[in-house]
Amino acid sequence: MKTLRPIAAAIVILTMAFVAHSATAAGKSASERFFKDAQKSGLVLSSASSLAFGPEGLLLVAEPRTAAIVAIDTGDTGPVKRLAKRLENVSALIAATLSAPVASVQIVDMAVNPASGKVYFSITHGADKRSAIIVIDADGKAAAFDTAKLAHVRVPLPAKESGSIRNISDLAFAGDRVLVTGQSNEEFSSKIFTLPLPLGHQQSGKVIGAETFHVAHGKWETKAPITSFFPLEEGGKHYVVGAFACTPIAKFPVDEIATGQNVRGTSVVELGGGNRPLDLFTYQRDGKRWVVVNTLRFQKNLFGPSKYWGVRVSLDYVLRSDAAQVNEKAARRNTATKSGPEGIEILDVLFGAVQVDKLSDSEMVVLRENGDRLDLELAALP
Repeated sequence: MKTLRPIAAAIVILTMAFVAHSATAAGKSASERFFKDAQKSGLVLSSASSLAFGPEGLLLVAEPRTAAIVAIDTGDTGPVKRLAKRLENVSALIAATLSAPVASVQIVDMAVNPASGKVYFSITHGADKRSAIIVIDADGKAAAFDTAKLAHVRVPLPAKESGSIRNISDLAFAGDRVLVTGQSNEEFSSKIFTLPLPLGHQQSGKVIGAETFHVAHGKWETKAPITSFFPLEEGGKHYVVGAFACTPIAKFPVDEIATGQNVRGTSVVELGGGNRPLDLFTYQRDGKRWVVVNTLRFQKNLFGPSKYWGVRVSLDYVLRSDAAQVNEKAARRNTATKSGPEGIEILDVLFGAVQVDKLSDSEMVVLRENGDRLDLELAALP
């Protein structure tokens, strides 16, 4: 065997080291890569509200009683099995799973795991409003989510010494961080929290106060919470794109804002007064990017058969920054009509949608009202 020259030998050694490191990284579990000093068992949730999935079956759970989020390695990594058929009366199924009265079951949030297709529900039940998470598989079978032997971290949300967090409205994995929205008891009560990865039990993060121009009201507001959001990375910059009651969609930069500071958002679309957004996600079709928002109409609905309705908005609106097109000049949807302006389309498939979450760029899971029942189904994205 010939002796390698020094440079060639160095290249070979570095290449072998990189391959070995990559193999080691590839062999690590999701919790080993995304969590720091994870606990391996013993998780009991004191409460559970908003849910969101990240990579490889990682589940985020908002735990409002402790003002924290809990990240769980579910081990639910697929393969994907889609809901086989419409599942009727989901509340009754969940009640039977928990041996609880149907009338005591309240569905708080729903999230579909894109790695497996299973649907997770956070619920409260019983006279004492106990929290639980229920999982429904492709065959429509329901089971209580057993967290006892799963790796996890509980991350307290950062707050000022004199402040307290009173609501966690939404949360999401966003590349190298986790983003959370909620409210505090401060003047700038609308909050955005950023938590860098890997997540740890005693981790410190960043808290930002959010100020938003509410187009329907014609004024800047600091108290209304972001009810739902999606993370956006555009041009190397990171944003929270959130929706509010009465119903602006606004974007907030999160990269260069120091903890404790306040940030003014940019309102880009007004969906119309009298609505409360429930879910928000993006998808891509034929090279065009869309934002889907389903909402609850708490005033008389003038354009459809249900107080629950949904719309898709071209992401081009979200990317606007020209003063002539945002805030006071933001695009507005006429609440008395079903169409317009261009790039904003009401989706008939979302009439009656109480909860909705994206499975892929072609499909979503919909929890739909059906009289006094709630049914679960798979629906196509247009």
